Order: sequence, then structure tokens, then C-alpha cells
Amino acid sequence: MRRLWNVGSLAVGYTFSRGAGGLAGTATYKDETVALQDISADGDRVIWRQAVTKPMRLNLAFDVIVTDEALSGHSRAGRLPRSAVTGRRLS
Repeated sequence: MRRLWNVGSLAVGYTFSRGAGGLAGTATYKDETVALQDISADGDRVIWRQAVTKPMRLNLAFDVIVTDEALSGHSRAGRLPRSAVTGRRLS
């Protein structure tokens, strides 16, 4: 039997920018800000990796689609099942 669990949501702030060196970004959760790595965009699809220490130490890989003011997709932490990701643009 397959069971799905919702273990909660995290409100993480992401900032993306494009400069001479390509795409850059950061993720902020509570008092921790980490740089995003290996960011790439192909049309509406954006992928990146990041390491976090809160709420636990994880290496995450994200794959999202950006449409208008929203994004949706998934993240994966190693061999764990992927988790749904949704977000909206803040002004």
C-alpha cells in the first residue's frame, strides 16, 4: 500500500537575478540564506540545486515551471521521494 504524507510547508524566499556571469540566486528561510547552484533556465523551466541546514541538513534539487506570477514543480533530497513545490511572485 502506498501512503502519501504531508509533513508541512516551509515559506522560503527566493531571489533570482541575471548578470554578466549568468543566472544567480539565493534562498532564505528564517535566519539562513544560501546561494543557489547550477541554475539553468530553458523557456519556462528553471532548475537549480541548493544545500540547507534547517530544518535539517539536506542537498536539494529543484525543477519548476514558471507561469505568469506563479511557479510549480518539485524538489528532491537525495533518494527521498520528490516533494511538490509551489510559489508566487512577491512584489
